[in-house]
Amino acid sequence: MAAAERVIVIGAGIGGLAAAAALRMRGARVTVLERAPSLEPVGAAISLSPNALRALDVIGLGDDIRALSAWQGDGGLRAPSGRWLARTEAAAAAERFGGPLVILHRATLLDHLAGRLPSDAVRTGTPARLTDPGVPGDPRRPARVETPDGELEADLVVAADGLRSAVRGTLFPGHPGTVHSGFTTWRVVVPLPGVAFPSHETWGRGAIWGTHPLRDGRVYAYAAAVAPAGEKAPDDERAELLRRYGDWHSPIPEVLAAVRTEDVLRHDVHHIAEPLPAFHRGRVALVGDAAHAMPPTLGQGGNQAVEDAITLAFPRPGMPSSADEPVADTLPGYTAVRLPRTTAVTRRAVRAARLNVLTTGRVGTAVRNSALAALSKAAPSLLLRGFDGVADWRPPGGPSGADGDDSGAPRMLAADHGRRGPEENTP
Repeated sequence: MAAAERVIVIGAGIGGLAAAAALRMRGARVTVLERAPSLEPVGAAISLSPNALRALDVIGLGDDIRALSAWQGDGGLRAPSGRWLARTEAAAAAERFGGPLVILHRATLLDHLAGRLPSDAVRTGTPARLTDPGVPGDPRRPARVETPDGELEADLVVAADGLRSAVRGTLFPGHPGTVHSGFTTWRVVVPLPGVAFPSHETWGRGAIWGTHPLRDGRVYAYAAAVAPAGEKAPDDERAELLRRYGDWHSPIPEVLAAVRTEDVLRHDVHHIAEPLPAFHRGRVALVGDAAHAMPPTLGQGGNQAVEDAITLAFPRPGMPSSADEPVADTLPGYTAVRLPRTTAVTRRAVRAARLNVLTTGRVGTAVRNSALAALSKAAPSLLLRGFDGVADWRPPGGPSGADGDDSGAPRMLAADHGRRGPEENTP
């Protein structure tokens, strides 16, 4: 890849900034166009699993993020009464997948990624529209992007514009887009001094709750429940959480007591049920939710966006950072690698949602919980097996790489709900 290759990234979320940082490491001149007026700390938290951390190793950020890990002991799944259904242990997870699970505020990760770029690389308050995807290998047909300040040309455009991606609609106008996943989510990050608890997720009837400590002393909590698209609380979302979860086990009541109305983020969940025909067209590549929006029930939305970014920038094993091959020429390979993997992960996330969030009957819930408890006793690594083929992924430049398969038990421990806005499943 020539040092002068021009790259435009549309969207300054996790996938966009990770792609920008990785492509700049290859020598590209990168410009990130972000519609929001600033990169302010918004959203909630995100869990990064070992697959994404290994991807971040490629751009020198993996260890910085691992140092932010707060989950060091026991955790697992509980019933609303507090009964443990299945246990997990941080050390066992790290041993199985080659690293820890790190839960951190989304803004912290964005700060680390943005820190890999020159201060003038990100243009905020700049909506962008793809006007021509261009033709790889034809210098007369660069990609073209329209902004309020005029049209820009690029050798490569990375579309990281989220769940409702306008670029996706331009590239594949016949694709049906996203569908409602059947449930809504709430997220909060609050201080909770003096309350000790193990990291956990709790499964009820048509509803779940998760509580996890952050390194800075705050607590990240999320909830999900079956609800029609567009539904809102009749009063406010904190009151809705109290109605739904106020009588669940500790520390849930303590968390809710610490929450202010303005702390609560609520968004419906949507996913791409019909995979796209490709993740590229012309000189344009889709990453993250723009390519493969998925339910947060495996905690993989942001993780897969990071995988996308690193695979896009470094598609060949052992590729040096100064590689001469234009990225636009490698896009068919990007689709060939990423489309089947993310399709498999999305399908697993949908199945997980059917098991944990969308199980609404009293009998079905009791059977599910009893089966989880029994299986956990018989096979203590049950929850960890749900990450096989996902968390053990390695980037193409690593010593060995294996794409995920479509098997294994679903899980939602430390799910990824760190979204930027109402139209994004992941950053």
